[in-house]
Amino acid sequence: QVQLVESGGGLVQPGGSLRLSCAASGITFSIYNMGWYRQAPGKQRELVARIIYPGATSYAESVKGRFTISRDNAKNTVYLQMNSLKLEDTGVYYCNWGGPSNGSWGQGTQVTVSS
Repeated sequence: QVQLVESGGGLVQPGGSLRLSCAASGITFSIYNMGWYRQAPGKQRELVARIIYPGATSYAESVKGRFTISRDNAKNTVYLQMNSLKLEDTGVYYCNWGGPSNGSWGQGTQVTVSS
C-alpha cells in the first residue's frame, strides 16, 4: 500500500527557514511527478511546488526564489526547502502526486510563521 508521510513543520520567525520531508513507502516514486501543497487558514488548498520527471521544477508565484523542491530517489523522499519565510506562508503543508491526478490526502505538517 502506498503511503506518503510529511514531516518537518514547526514554528519559525519571519525570515527563518524550514525543510519539509515527504517519505514514501510501498512504491519507488522516482518516475512520478510530486508536489507540495498548502492550505492556509480560511483558504483553498493550493499547489506551491512541483517536480516532474525527470527533474524539472515549477513554483507558485508567491514562493518563487524562496522555496526549492527536490527529491532523493535513493531514499524515496521529496523535500521542500523554505527560506525567507513570511507570515503568509503559514498553513498545513501536504505532499501528493504532482499530477495529473492526486491520491488521498494525509494529515500534512503544520508550518507557523510568527514573530
